[in-house]
Amino acid sequence: MGTTIIYVAKKIVTMDDTQPAVDAVAVCNGRFVAVGLLSEVINEVGSDYEISHQFSDKVILPGLIDQHLHPMLGATTLTTEIIAPEDWNLPHRLQVAATTPAEYDARLLSAHEALADGEWLFTWGWHHQWHGKLDRSRLDKLTENRPTAVWQRSCHEWVLNTAALNAIGLEKSMTEGHGLASTQLDFDRGHFWENGWMIILARFLMPVFMTPERFHIGLNQMVEYLHMNGVTAINEPGIFWRNEPWEMYQEILGHPDVPFESTFLVEGRTQPVRGLSPSEFVSDARSQVERGKGNKVRVLDQHVKLFCDGAIISQLMQMKEPYVDHEGNPDPHHHGEWLMEPGELKTVFDAYWDAGWQIHIHVNGDLGLDVLLDIVENAQIRTPRIDHRTVIIHFANSTEDQVDRIASLGAIVSANPYYPVGFADKYSEWGLGPERADAMVRSASVLRRGIPLSFHSDLPMCPADPMLMASYAVNRVTHSGRVAGPEQRIALHDALRAVTIEAAHSWRREDELGSIEVGKIANLTVLDEDPYSVDSRNIGHIAIRTTMYEGRIFNIAEDLVNQRTSPKLIGQLITNEESEHHVHSGCGCEVAGFIGEHTTKSGWIENP
Repeated sequence: MGTTIIYVAKKIVTMDDTQPAVDAVAVCNGRFVAVGLLSEVINEVGSDYEISHQFSDKVILPGLIDQHLHPMLGATTLTTEIIAPEDWNLPHRLQVAATTPAEYDARLLSAHEALADGEWLFTWGWHHQWHGKLDRSRLDKLTENRPTAVWQRSCHEWVLNTAALNAIGLEKSMTEGHGLASTQLDFDRGHFWENGWMIILARFLMPVFMTPERFHIGLNQMVEYLHMNGVTAINEPGIFWRNEPWEMYQEILGHPDVPFESTFLVEGRTQPVRGLSPSEFVSDARSQVERGKGNKVRVLDQHVKLFCDGAIISQLMQMKEPYVDHEGNPDPHHHGEWLMEPGELKTVFDAYWDAGWQIHIHVNGDLGLDVLLDIVENAQIRTPRIDHRTVIIHFANSTEDQVDRIASLGAIVSANPYYPVGFADKYSEWGLGPERADAMVRSASVLRRGIPLSFHSDLPMCPADPMLMASYAVNRVTHSGRVAGPEQRIALHDALRAVTIEAAHSWRREDELGSIEVGKIANLTVLDEDPYSVDSRNIGHIAIRTTMYEGRIFNIAEDLVNQRTSPKLIGQLITNEESEHHVHSGCGCEVAGFIGEHTTKSGWIENP
């Protein structure tokens, strides 16, 4: 039996409705053993205890949770030359935004010129609404004979130049005969999207891009990044065994000194592609769970991830009403895509529904949501289930009637609150129009129906920073400074529940995580200020000093605390042209000196 330590704080927000705020919590052997007022906790634990006052002037929350992110994508995108529409505040460096085609080209050219002859240039973050249309012809002019691969901001598209296509030996004939995937690419333009890019990834691009070295650097960076943001639990909703470095996950994410746990879900989208029959889906999934057994890093049993329609950030979601052009007229050249065609989605969904599994489904368009809700309704009629917790993932576009249906069918929502903040301005101008763009992520509508609501970053779609996510949902302030859909703003307490107890509920782990209650795992996030008392605009920049994971204290480095709370201060240094800096190589594959000084032209800068 270990020593019981009683932690005293200025305020402890429990997320337990029976005692929402207290001032003391006792921890022993990695679990909460008493919660309440200090006098009550002392009486509860008996005589063998120590009192710690290290948090006496702090505010404690349950350990923050990122309900849905992608270690593979986070580790690889954020080690490229990031040229994105928004700043990325990463450990020890800020990658500033590029918001025009000219800025994009200048940054790409700078990265190209910094590389040695023959070296690949990989970059992530391009979005045509900020950076202009991109194809291999434009890339050929900018980077000439250098193999160049551009990963679109959504991670659902790639654009390769001629040198890259030649380097990987990809010929047009190799992209034909792959069913739906072969319709989601344009070889002549070097453009591959949705299922189309899956053709080139594993066989052709992964050997030169997703190298063990890049994964190792990226995962270590991601660990520091998540800790900096107070995260104590993450989930990858759909592991691709062929591409993901499971042994490295165990080595790095599973290290005893990593202050969070990482769980994974079975990915069911590729089962039909792999030639499995419906009768084999669940048994194959069970074998994946067995393969992914573990403690700190493991695959969750009886959870599966499926996909409906295309990416919100690519504007490839399936919409009930047409996409529109800059004048608000229907755009006949713009349409959504299916990641799983409706019939196939229903077949796979039904197999898991009938087996009693919890199903998590990526869906972004309101037409996609209609398709999904029809599938759920049909399943409920055929095989009724109580508390199935089918998770509507992302929840970008919806109608009020659809929210009613979600409630009536017993589904739950895990939304990305960044969509209206990051994209409503541009999508108002082109694609969705003002009304649909501002209505993205109807969080308030979900809560009014009593539907459980959690938030996720979908890293790298949104910063993996739960306090920032809460701020996005509370404020919905876009990059232009306006409020997108003010009627969909939610209260702070609901936003904090979405990154604590409701996130745990979405994984069926509310008995272990998400609140400060006796018997639960002792995970905490420690703040300098009370989020309930500060200006709502500052919620996302409250200093996070410490986390507790399974009863162990993990302090956050002072420079990272300062960086997270003052990103604009760091950003101001980007404009300082007085000193010369060394140009970053563009791929981040050097272990030694990976975080270093970089030019203002490339947008990288060392954290002071």
